[in-house]
Amino acid sequence: MAATTTAVYTVDGMSCGHCVNAVTEEVSEVTGVTDVEVDLDGKKVTVTSEGPVDDGSVRAAIDEAGYEVRD
Repeated sequence: MAATTTAVYTVDGMSCGHCVNAVTEEVSEVTGVTDVEVDLDGKKVTVTSEGPVDDGSVRAAIDEAGYEVRD
């Protein structure tokens, strides 16, 4: 069994429940992702997975939802 990994992204532009739903839905579709938590106040998206997940895929999913990952 692979170890659980967690990655945290700072995301600009999120301000409401719709934002949370859009980001959660898109990132949840990334292969290997098991959980997505969005913190509107902290502008953070925490992605949990079983093993490594492609960083570019997560960033693309956040972009697809209409938001930008801050580096």
